[in-house]
Amino acid sequence: QALQDLTGDGGVRKERLRPGTGQPVPPSASVAVKYSGYLGNWNKHFCSNGNKYPRLMKLGKDITLWGLEIGLLSMTKGEAALFILTPEYAYGRRGCPPSIPPNTTVLFKVEVLDFIDSEECDAFFELTCEQRDRLPLEKVLKVAATEREFGNYFFYKQRFKIAKDRYKRALSILGRSSSSKAEQSQINASKLLLFLNLSLTYLKLERADRALKYGELALEMDQGNAKALFRCGQACLYMREYSKSRDFLARAQCIQPFNRDISNELKKLARYYKEYVEMEKEMCCQMFNPLNS
Repeated sequence: QALQDLTGDGGVRKERLRPGTGQPVPPSASVAVKYSGYLGNWNKHFCSNGNKYPRLMKLGKDITLWGLEIGLLSMTKGEAALFILTPEYAYGRRGCPPSIPPNTTVLFKVEVLDFIDSEECDAFFELTCEQRDRLPLEKVLKVAATEREFGNYFFYKQRFKIAKDRYKRALSILGRSSSSKAEQSQINASKLLLFLNLSLTYLKLERADRALKYGELALEMDQGNAKALFRCGQACLYMREYSKSRDFLARAQCIQPFNRDISNELKKLARYYKEYVEMEKEMCCQMFNPLNS
């Protein structure tokens, strides 16, 4: 397969190994990639993150090789590619002793796992509070949605503390006063998603009291939200508040009678409550046995 010349001077050449989907990585994105670097003759492997957690890296900040950044901008989500970088686009005349000799062409095998375009977020957080308040609601909602997307990324990577912080950051953006009922409705819809995300995240962090708090905040906005009722039921069960847990879960089941997760949680509640009652009986027997004897 012919190599694609990305720079016009042969400095960055690309071979696509597997196609991706969607739009190319934008210049303002944070990307999660797997990569391995080799010297030009393929016989020396000098860097890799294949066995590590692929953190999000900000283009223009965390990625220091010019040629690698050019290559990433040509890729889409899920794509895998091989890049050949001449010294001018890699480590230059001096190289990077002792791993990379001077004036060396290098190869990178790269896979784009995910990316999030944070251009509007970056611009938003550079503004003063007064400037933020003057922004159209549409832009504010988009920034909050991007922060939530970051939170979702970290949640699914099981980095729950970071996810929680990103969700809370999104909530702080939505604290502005609205000028109409229509605007407040849009803000509340965005907040509702964040309350639900925070409730689940705090359950993962084993902070059931906080999970219950955010579940109840979600219910203040939507009393019939089955997901919020389910989260509250889970939190109460964790705290051994069996009566409250049953109430929340039963209400959730009324709304979604065929939801397997709700059904399983009610079964778990019944099992835990039975064990609790049996334990209470045993304790009572132990207390009164000396009196009977």
